[in-house]
Amino acid sequence: MDLAKFKYFLIIDVEATCCKDNSFPVNEMEMIEIGAVLICADSLTKLDEFSTFIQPQRHPKLTDFCTNLTTITQHDVDHAPYYPEAINTFQKWLGNYDNYLFCSWGEYDKQQFEQDCAFHSLPYPITAPHLNIKKQFSKAQKVRKRQGMAGALKLAKIPFSGSHHRGIDDANNMIKLMPYVMGRVFIDSQKKFSK
Repeated sequence: MDLAKFKYFLIIDVEATCCKDNSFPVNEMEMIEIGAVLICADSLTKLDEFSTFIQPQRHPKLTDFCTNLTTITQHDVDHAPYYPEAINTFQKWLGNYDNYLFCSWGEYDKQQFEQDCAFHSLPYPITAPHLNIKKQFSKAQKVRKRQGMAGALKLAKIPFSGSHHRGIDDANNMIKLMPYVMGRVFIDSQKKFSK
């Protein structure tokens, strides 16, 4: 994929219902937050952001594990729109931009959109191609092990801002990694193969 042809990078991080006791299957996880930032492809500077909580329907009560992981509370989701309304608002925001590339740290975010759209019988909401920036980071930095976002920030000696596993905070932290993802800046060579 020719990354130079895009005007913007749309960086998305979603959070979803989750449990650690197998009280519901992975294929019943539902989005509870969309965090999205739009950056200029040439300068890698932020232009705009979008954030919404989403009220889950299949498992409306968040597990303690989910709240502890994400810091998203029951009150946050109880007062949030359901997925169809949230996606409609997201698409209206996205409609202000064109020629962007959908970027996420791994494939999970894209797959969660697909899963939630299938459950709600809605079309997939993002028309742009997708780039796994976790994979692209490893490729550009010649790092053997694919890093989690927190690990990549550590390798690049960049402090994390906000709360990890909050969609909008994670998306904003990914902006800091984009020069490394794009191969415009390189991590310290002796740190490349650290565990």
